[in-house]
Amino acid sequence: MTALRLCPLLLAALLATGCAVGPDFQRPESAAPADWAAWHGGSADLLGAERKAPPNAALGGWAAFGDPLLEQLQARALTQNAELRSAALRFGQSRAMRQITAAQAGPRVGASASVSRQRQSEDGAAMRPIQIIVPPAAQQPIIDAITEPFTLYDAGFDASWELDLWGRVRRSIESADAEQQASAALLRQVQLSIQAEVARRYFELRGAQRQLRIAQEDLWAGSDSLALVQARADGGLVTDLDPVRQRALLAELRARIPALQQQEALALAQITLLLGERPGTLDAQLASSAEPRARALPDLALGLPSELVQRRPDIAVAEARLHAATAQVGVATADLYPRITLGLAGGLESVSASNFGDWGNRDWRIGASLSLPIFDMGRRRGTIQLRDLQQQEAAVAYHQTVLQAWHEVDNALSSYTAEQQRQAQLRERERQSRDALMLAQARYRGGLTDFGVELDAQRTLLAAQREAADSDSRLALGLVAVYKALGV
Repeated sequence: MTALRLCPLLLAALLATGCAVGPDFQRPESAAPADWAAWHGGSADLLGAERKAPPNAALGGWAAFGDPLLEQLQARALTQNAELRSAALRFGQSRAMRQITAAQAGPRVGASASVSRQRQSEDGAAMRPIQIIVPPAAQQPIIDAITEPFTLYDAGFDASWELDLWGRVRRSIESADAEQQASAALLRQVQLSIQAEVARRYFELRGAQRQLRIAQEDLWAGSDSLALVQARADGGLVTDLDPVRQRALLAELRARIPALQQQEALALAQITLLLGERPGTLDAQLASSAEPRARALPDLALGLPSELVQRRPDIAVAEARLHAATAQVGVATADLYPRITLGLAGGLESVSASNFGDWGNRDWRIGASLSLPIFDMGRRRGTIQLRDLQQQEAAVAYHQTVLQAWHEVDNALSSYTAEQQRQAQLRERERQSRDALMLAQARYRGGLTDFGVELDAQRTLLAAQREAADSDSRLALGLVAVYKALGV
């Protein structure tokens, strides 16, 4: 009993002197500019007002678009998308793997019980002492007694505990924790990608539907113009050439409609797939008539530049993988050192069921085992070198991820600013083209010009309307890219 009392004290002393070998993880430093305008490549004209303004810590989310239908679609995608469900399952697997790894830190305890009918061999190894010591004439009665069949009752338990003197288990748990964090960040990254992709496809759909409405409205207006021109031609006021040219314009407008319908169908299909629905499920809900009134895009609140590293899930993934790789160096280093395992076993054994539980039938053992690596042809040293190189690779990947994030932000903001400037000019072009058409129509009806002037003015206005509508869609898509780059 004295030895049993000393075991906890000995164990505490050994654990107190244990250490975790290998490098400790240090969170890498990530530089950030004082403001968003400081790190910009390209023309200074693409530095929008948002980047020149003081950083705003309140970064809006997808709700800033003010479109309840878009928010509803994103919410459904977050619960129904197959890729997102797979990412959630991978996160669950990482949690289970962490639990498996953490189990190495505790003791392993098992129990067993058996009942068996046995008989010893007359010429087996157990009979050898009898054949040597007992005279031949007296051996047979003893052999008969020993080889008599009997029933053996046995029950007991055993426990073992490896002392984590060098931190092999602790580093393994540290690595598993980091992998779990990486899996959680990957889940957030997939969520962000799904939300951004739904928004992108949604604005593509609305853009195609708007182009369709413009084409149909122009077709109706062109039909009215054709009736007027035909009436003038029938009255001999103009030649038959004017109605022919107007019909050609109407044919050009009709030819645009199938391509726009295809764009609409493709965007619908992509949204439906993102939501995990069958084709055609969302057609009624996303019909052109259901489109809300055009809304101004939300103000672009960029937040603080230093918060980008904390917001972007891909940076969190790279950091967690660097942490896991660093911990694996310690796991490999710990394999160079000896392992000490404490063991304890006990039980009862009897050849009679009636006295199986008697105290005299007990048996037990307690002790420690030592495993010391001596020679393995450099396998352990090679593993350490491999883990060290993997850690360096993870560090390079982290810094590359951060650098790429800043480039994506700069590119997205520059594209958004460029489209804002382009849109302003296109709006002015549309206003001027409409005024020119009104003037050309008035002059044609007054007989001051031929129909070619009005026709050219119509074509110019149609092109201006299409490009302005396309710019609206591009601006919305540019803002989606900015949100994604910022890790909203």
